[in-house]
Amino acid sequence: MTGEAHESAIASGSRTAELVVASNRGPFSLVAAPDGSLQPRAGGGGLAPSLVAALSGTSGAVWVAAALSDADRQGAAAGPISSGQEGLSLRLVALEPEILDAAYDVVANATLWFVYHGLYDASRRPVFDGRWREAWVGFRAYNRAFADAVAEVAADGAVVLVNDYHLALVGSMLAAERPDLHTVHFSHTPFASPEELAMLPHRAAAELMEGMAGYGACGFHSVRWERAFERCVSAAGLEAETFCAPLGPDLGRLQEVAATPECAERLGALVELLAGRRLLLRSDRVELSKNLLRGMLAFDALLAEHTEWRGKVVHVVRAYPSREGLPEYLAYRSEVEHLAAVVNDRWSSLGYEPIVLAVDDDFPGTVAALRQYDVLLVNPVRDGMNLVAKEGPVLNERSGMLVLSEQAGAYDELQSEVFGVQPFDIFDTAEALHEALAIAGGDRQARAGRLRALAAAHPPAEWLDTVLSHAGPPRR
Repeated sequence: MTGEAHESAIASGSRTAELVVASNRGPFSLVAAPDGSLQPRAGGGGLAPSLVAALSGTSGAVWVAAALSDADRQGAAAGPISSGQEGLSLRLVALEPEILDAAYDVVANATLWFVYHGLYDASRRPVFDGRWREAWVGFRAYNRAFADAVAEVAADGAVVLVNDYHLALVGSMLAAERPDLHTVHFSHTPFASPEELAMLPHRAAAELMEGMAGYGACGFHSVRWERAFERCVSAAGLEAETFCAPLGPDLGRLQEVAATPECAERLGALVELLAGRRLLLRSDRVELSKNLLRGMLAFDALLAEHTEWRGKVVHVVRAYPSREGLPEYLAYRSEVEHLAAVVNDRWSSLGYEPIVLAVDDDFPGTVAALRQYDVLLVNPVRDGMNLVAKEGPVLNERSGMLVLSEQAGAYDELQSEVFGVQPFDIFDTAEALHEALAIAGGDRQARAGRLRALAAAHPPAEWLDTVLSHAGPPRR
């Protein structure tokens, strides 16, 4: 938005939102109806649906998100669009495709995600060339567009919640443009150590930290990520307010899905598939940090070392496609599919397929499986929190056990009742799976009950109140 257009928007009275939420992806997208009108379509999973429910009834709230489809871009010109929830509207930011691609794919997903999750193979990557530096210019323009959109809709003294690493630079931009606002940034990812952040070009790292330090406060799901951020801020010679606010599942929404005919149909098919066998479940995106390959290798080791489980346990892998525009992710999916075939070839017998891999987007199917697992495996290399680790225990109907990576943010809260694993140690994970399958009777039921109580803490509405309570004047 040009300076003249921005001033015009302010003069026209568009600055009315007392609360502004910003994220790359909004709570719904737009689709073109047969009559040519644009209709909202709610997103499937993630944080957005839970936050929409928590925001329902909020007076004058606007959610700012990127226009990701042709219909979204068409709707962006119309200004804020009603979400269908009382008091909440959506303001879509239309960006040039090359800017969106540079910011989202090259910088956010292929660089910052890798740095924050410790995924780089330093002998080969990263390589910061001229193309990457051009992409950083696009990342800056993307953040500027969001900062302008927030400034356009936010009332004087409004509270602004900005979500995730895509919008790190917005903090310093709003501090300069709208110092009257009370801002807070929340990272749903881990944060890097100073040594990992130093892999970025110096100027980009400095701009990143200055952007985040510009917010009134920065929040994280785990104290360990909060501390990592504080070390990076200190190394950059800056100061920032920080806080920790863990997030729990939206139990009401999960129960609604569990009560649908679609979920009942998936549940019936799952029971038929298991045929009385135990269920070892995982539900993840096909994403490098989620550690699917080592999870399947651990299951393979379980069958090799503990012969009593052969033919008795089915490992259902519910895997959502992710970032398939990036070559690393396409290659990773291919590896996952190949390894599942190898393990099945080794251990299959008549009527028994050890690994059932489903790469699809089927939320009712996932909810059905979460209700029925005997053991849930969540073994990320590193995770900001991991909501599945909490959704599983609150939904499960079979006193299911949780095998959880010590590198998941959720481990901080749940560690007393889970089987913790070092995510790179396949033998350790296999032994944890064996112990989780073997625990029985009253001990199993009691442990599952305590885990359920821990996982249900901090529902989205409570989390949102905590986060918003930390919003403060931007730092300049």
